[in-house]
Amino acid sequence: MENKERLKKCPLCKSGHFLNFREAIDYSVSKEKFMLCRCTACQLIFTNPRPNLESISQYYQSENYISHQNKANNLTNILYKLVRNITLRHKLNWINEFAIEKGNLLDYGCGTGHFLKKAKQNGWKVIGVEPNPTARKITKSKKIKVHSEINKIKKEFKFKAITLFHVLEHIHELRKIGKKIVSLLEDKGYLFIAVPNINSKDSIIYGDKWAGLDVPRHLYHFTPETMEIFAQEMDLIIIDKKPMKFDSYYVSLLSEKYLDPNSSAIKQFIKGFFNGYSSNRYAKGHQFNYSSILFILKKK
Repeated sequence: MENKERLKKCPLCKSGHFLNFREAIDYSVSKEKFMLCRCTACQLIFTNPRPNLESISQYYQSENYISHQNKANNLTNILYKLVRNITLRHKLNWINEFAIEKGNLLDYGCGTGHFLKKAKQNGWKVIGVEPNPTARKITKSKKIKVHSEINKIKKEFKFKAITLFHVLEHIHELRKIGKKIVSLLEDKGYLFIAVPNINSKDSIIYGDKWAGLDVPRHLYHFTPETMEIFAQEMDLIIIDKKPMKFDSYYVSLLSEKYLDPNSSAIKQFIKGFFNGYSSNRYAKGHQFNYSSILFILKKK
């Protein structure tokens, strides 16, 4: 336990009242078990105890952690990369839909810089933040400025758009870093946050084997309701939401591997595809509960 920290307060609302929710296994790297707790006040689900900031990096030491690598070494990752070009266009279109006048763009947790490269080609002035040195080196090779931490960006520097694509759930200091990010936003700027949704149908189907849990790398497990509370805590408002429909297929494919690792790749693909499709259909009539959701926020 020397490398783990036990939270005494909810990392979102600071309530001291929370209960054990379920155990989850790190299927990707360590095979360790982790406990998930749920706050009785705001309903946020979070990993507790969790690896501390100094020890969390060891849980990212996997060639399968696709956002830090340029390799495509299995069927799921190959499909991920094929779909990535489509999703990059979607992301850019969503940003341009709201931030009509291009300016400075910050991608927090930029990985290997694919989105920043796309945005730069589209006329944005881009900067990235990426703590992983391997991913940061790849981003720099694309002639993109990238910092290891957000505190290295001068507070006077403001952004028209700040993006966090599947990053918020990884941030140890949720409130502190959240407020730092908001402070870098222009008064009429936009914040784009994509997170997995633990209320999605694929989460319900796979339970503790849902790949969206991704413990301990995912420290928090959001819903549309807890994202509303996050917005309130950061003095922001959510002005729109977008479904990230490809994520249900990708997460379901990974979850099938955890559920039945000995079955054939074809069987896993068919079942994963069906459950991904089923999840997207379910979301339309159930409070927008897609597997992953992009939230568009701005200052009040």
